[in-house]
Amino acid sequence: MFADVVGKGDHVRTVPVPFWSAAALRAWMAKPKISDGPIFRAINKAGRVAAHGFSPMVIWGVVKQACSARSLGNVAPHDLRRRCARLCHKRGSELEQIQFLLGSCSDTSVYRPRSYLGCKQRLRDAVNDSIGIEPELAISG
Repeated sequence: MFADVVGKGDHVRTVPVPFWSAAALRAWMAKPKISDGPIFRAINKAGRVAAHGFSPMVIWGVVKQACSARSLGNVAPHDLRRRCARLCHKRGSELEQIQFLLGSCSDTSVYRPRSYLGCKQRLRDAVNDSIGIEPELAISG
């Protein structure tokens, strides 16, 4: 599964979502019948799902609350991004692929693998597919 993320300057980039995470997202999206638009949305007390997504401040609050509940201290959303990069690097992923994942690999950045080297982001077998935080999956058979 891939997510198109709109970032600074309305720049859209495609982010590969690991299969185990995509399965959880699909299950979550099935109940409120979300088929397009933002995946994460507000749900009111009556159980109605809003059409719009969360603001950055809401996401910040969710990260803070979840990390606090697990005694992880003062963690910001950007810390999660940095941790993902470190986990990818620890697993031996190529630096340019980590940069693609983080959106730090555009033709306007200092290091330009796209324009200089002709590199492209690998969406299949992406750097974040296996970073050591995958849940154990039940194998039937």
